[in-house]
Amino acid sequence: MMCEVEHSKHSFHNLDSYIALQRLNGLRLSPDGSRLITTVAALNEEGTKYLNSLWELDPAGRRPARRLTHGEQGESQPRFNAEGDLLFVAKRSEKEDATAGVWLLPRNGGEAQLLAEHPAGIDTFTTLPHAPAGRRENLVITAHSLPGARDIEEEKALREMRKDKKVDAILHTGYPVRYWDTDLGPQRPNYYTASVSQDPATPAELHNITPGAGGHLLEAGMDVAPNGQFLLSDWSLPEGRGSIHTGIMRIDLETGQRELLLSPDERYEYEMGRISPDSSQLIYTRAERSTPQRPVHPTLWLMNLDSGESHQVAVGWDRWASSITWLPNGTGVLLTADDTGRAPVFHLALESDKVTRLTTEGAYSDVAISPDSRSAYALRASYEYPAEPVKLDLAHISALEEGEQVQLQELDSPVQRPQLPGTLQEVDTTAADGTSIRAWLAVPHGAGAQNQAPLLLWVHGGPLSSWNSWSWRWNPWLLVAQGYAVLLPDPGLSTGYGQEFIARGWGMWGEHPYTDLMAITDAAEQRPEIDASRTAAMGGSFGGYMANWIAGQTRRFKAIVTHASLWDLDGFGPTTDAAFYWAREMQPEMVTKYSPSRYVKQIRTPMLVIHGDKDYRVPIGEGLRLWYELLSLSGLPQQADGSTAHRFLYFPQENHWILSPQHAKLWYQVVIGYLAEHVLEHEPQPLPEVLGLRPPQNPEPQQD
Repeated sequence: MMCEVEHSKHSFHNLDSYIALQRLNGLRLSPDGSRLITTVAALNEEGTKYLNSLWELDPAGRRPARRLTHGEQGESQPRFNAEGDLLFVAKRSEKEDATAGVWLLPRNGGEAQLLAEHPAGIDTFTTLPHAPAGRRENLVITAHSLPGARDIEEEKALREMRKDKKVDAILHTGYPVRYWDTDLGPQRPNYYTASVSQDPATPAELHNITPGAGGHLLEAGMDVAPNGQFLLSDWSLPEGRGSIHTGIMRIDLETGQRELLLSPDERYEYEMGRISPDSSQLIYTRAERSTPQRPVHPTLWLMNLDSGESHQVAVGWDRWASSITWLPNGTGVLLTADDTGRAPVFHLALESDKVTRLTTEGAYSDVAISPDSRSAYALRASYEYPAEPVKLDLAHISALEEGEQVQLQELDSPVQRPQLPGTLQEVDTTAADGTSIRAWLAVPHGAGAQNQAPLLLWVHGGPLSSWNSWSWRWNPWLLVAQGYAVLLPDPGLSTGYGQEFIARGWGMWGEHPYTDLMAITDAAEQRPEIDASRTAAMGGSFGGYMANWIAGQTRRFKAIVTHASLWDLDGFGPTTDAAFYWAREMQPEMVTKYSPSRYVKQIRTPMLVIHGDKDYRVPIGEGLRLWYELLSLSGLPQQADGSTAHRFLYFPQENHWILSPQHAKLWYQVVIGYLAEHVLEHEPQPLPEVLGLRPPQNPEPQQD
C-alpha cells in the first residue's frame, strides 16, 4: 500500500513554490556590535536566477528585520568600515560592460555611493582600519587582471581588444587549467589596495600589490591584519609534474613585499586561518598530505608572527575545523566543525588548550562575536530548517558541563521557516567491523505500519563531507512530499566521526562505504513505517559514484538515480580539474579494483543518468561513457530498437550542481517522475513541456 501523505499547505508539493522560497545567507556584525546584516536571496520575475538584498537584524532581538537595499541586480558581501558605514558589492548599471564595484551606504542614511571598481569587476574586498591622509576610505580588493597589463588603462585596453576581435583562446604553461565550472586564464586573481578619494567624482586609486601572482592566488583564503599593515594569504606553489601545494604568504600592504611564512613540503601543506585581534598571532591549519594509504589529516596550529614559532593547539581534538573566529579579547577562538551529523560551535581556550562544545543540535556558520566577547551571532540550520539567525551567550562558557549548551536566542528573521511535509528522525546501526553508523531519516506525515512509505537512499557527495545541514539544492523534503522516506547516511569517508572513520574508506571506496550504506539501509527497512519492497538509491558526485557501484553490486533497488557521477576512475583521474589531488589516493590498484564500469554487465536496475556539460570536477566524459555502456553492455532488457528503461538527462550549460532555478526544477521533475514509474510502478507521467517532447498545454496564440 502506498503511503498516503497528509497534504498540508506547504511549499514542498509544488516545485514552483519551492524554488520561489527566499534563502538567508551570510552574517556580518558592525565593529561596535550594534548592527547585524544578512543577505536574502529571492527569485527574479523570470524565475531564472536569485537576486540578493541586504537586511538589517536587531542584535538584541527586539526589533523586526528591515530591508536596506533594493538594487535591480542585487547586492552581496556586506562589510562595515571602522566608522560603521555599510559597504557591499553590487553592479548598478545597465551598460553591457558594467562590472561589480564596491558601494557605501552611509550609517546616517542617504543614497549608496560608488567607492571602487575594476575593469574585471571586484570579486571580494576588505576594509582597512585607517585611510591615508586626505583619503576617505582604504580597501583591499580581489580582482582578476590580465598578466600583460601593467596598469588599469592597459587592463581596459587588453580586455577591449579581446572582446572586439572575439578572441577567447588561452595559452597555458602550467596546471590547473580549469576549476569547478570556470576556465582559468588568461586573467588571474590579484590583490589591490584601493585608496578612495574624498571627492565622489574621483575614481579610487588601485595599486596591484601582487603583480605577477599568476596562479598563486587560485581559490586563496586571505585575512587582513587588524592593524592594517599586512595581509596573510594562501599561496599555491607548483611542485612539478602537474601538481601544486599550498603555503601561507605575508604581503606588506604599503610596499607589496612578500614573505613566505609557511612553505609546503612533501609531507605538509598549510591553509589560512585568522589573524589575532592584536595582529601578533595566526591560527591556521597544517594538513598532513594524503597518500594512497592515508587520508589528509588537518590539525590546528598557532604562530607567533614576530618570532615565526608555531605550536599545535586543540591537541587530541579529532575533528576538522571548518571556520575560525577570534574572541576580541584574544583569549581563544570559536570553531565550527562537522560532528556526528551536526556542525556545532566549539570554544578553544588558548591558555588551557581545552576545546568545549557550545551547541548540541544544528549546523552553524558565519559566526561573529560582539566586541565585549560576551555574545556571538551565527546562522543555524539543520535538515529540519534552513539557515536562521541566532545569538549565543558566551558569558559562562568556562563553566559549561559536558553535554550542556550555551543559552540561545532566536533572532527575528526576514525569511519564514517553511512547513515540512514530514518529520526528521535518526537511525543507527553497527557495521560488520563494529563501527557505529548513523543517518538522518526524513519520514512523511502519516507513515506507519499500516501506511508504509517506500524508501529512498540518498548518498552524499564529497566524499569528505556529511549530511548535517539544510541544502536548497539537495533537499529530501521534496521527495518526502511525494510519499518517500528519505535516508541520509554518513558512511565511511564521512567527516565528523574522527580520522579513523575517514581512513576506513580511504582508497577502498567499494568496501566499507558500500557495506556501511547497505547496513544502514537494512536498519531503516526494519522500521515499521518503511516498505522494504519498494526502494531506490540516488546520489551526486561521490554519491553518484556510490550509486553506480551499488547498481553493479546488488539488485535490491528498483531504480537508481546517478548525478554528476564517477564511472571509470581511470578516465576521471587525469581529466578532472584537480587531478594531482585525486592521484594521491587513486593509485592503479584502486582504479582497477573500484571502478564501477567493471560491473556494467551485472547492472539490471533502471538508471537515470544526469550530467552537466560545464562540470569540470566530474567531466562530462564520465556521464557519456556511463550512458553508452549502459545501453551497449548492461543487462537491462532492450526493445527491438535498442531502447531501454535507462534515461540520460543532459544539461549543456550547467555545472556540477545544476544551479539555475529553472533547471533545478526540471531536475526534480524528471527524478520524481522516474522514481514514480519504477518504484511506485505508476504509469509514466507526461514529461515537462520545456523538454520539447510534447506540445504545450496552453500554446501562445500565433500572430498573423
